[in-house]
Amino acid sequence: MGYRVAMALAAQGLLCMVLLFPLLVLGVPTEEPTSREAVASRPRGYCRRCCDSEDPLTLADEADMSSASPSALLYVLPEVRPYINITILKGDKGDRGLLGSPGKLGREGPQGERGPQGAKGAKGQAGSPGGPCRMRFSAFSVGRKTALHSSEDFQTLLFDTVFVNPDGHFNLATGHFVAPLSGLYFFSLNVHSWNFKETYVHIMHNEQAAVILYAQPSDRSIMQSQSVMLALGPGDRVWVRLFKRERENAIYSDDVDTYITFSGHLIKPEED
Repeated sequence: MGYRVAMALAAQGLLCMVLLFPLLVLGVPTEEPTSREAVASRPRGYCRRCCDSEDPLTLADEADMSSASPSALLYVLPEVRPYINITILKGDKGDRGLLGSPGKLGREGPQGERGPQGAKGAKGQAGSPGGPCRMRFSAFSVGRKTALHSSEDFQTLLFDTVFVNPDGHFNLATGHFVAPLSGLYFFSLNVHSWNFKETYVHIMHNEQAAVILYAQPSDRSIMQSQSVMLALGPGDRVWVRLFKRERENAIYSDDVDTYITFSGHLIKPEED
């Protein structure tokens, strides 16, 4: 029984020596010196850790502790104060930064529903009076029921039948169409040739031949046609003439059927 008690006390003493060995080797931290003399007074081998208490033991206390028993050293350790991490403290609110560059436009959203109908607006003011009504059309179509042999070098082709001449722009007495306004006009001429006789006819623009209708002499009479588009000004004349050369010039028609026709109309008036 005495042997077991002795072994327990020896184990307890050995454990205390192991726990206190770092303190015996490194020494107990002391108070920070405030002058060169205090630093010089420190014993060699003195070391102070940054985590030690700000109130270490004095040298006198350290001398007393050197003679104290290991178990007594457990009750004179410096007081440990709480550590405050200043990095987690919140500072003052900073100034507002510069405005960044605008981002990219987003995708176009779906079309919304149609809104309700708005209130009816007020009636507007009356406009200024318009100009006088201008004629914006012209047309004619005439024919001839009798044959014609040219008796001179140039002979005007006259017509005796009116199909269309609402505004009287074609003059039957002279055989001339007189343009009422500037614009583009279309004209067409149809004649029937005479057996064994030459057919030589001009569509005239004022005093100039615009196009020709021609058929050589033949033992068979045939229908011939010609058309042209002309730019006319107000008062310009368009008419038909026979042109006699070495041969006799003639066109055929009779009282039953109309073999000769001359027509024209305004396509596009000139812009103001």
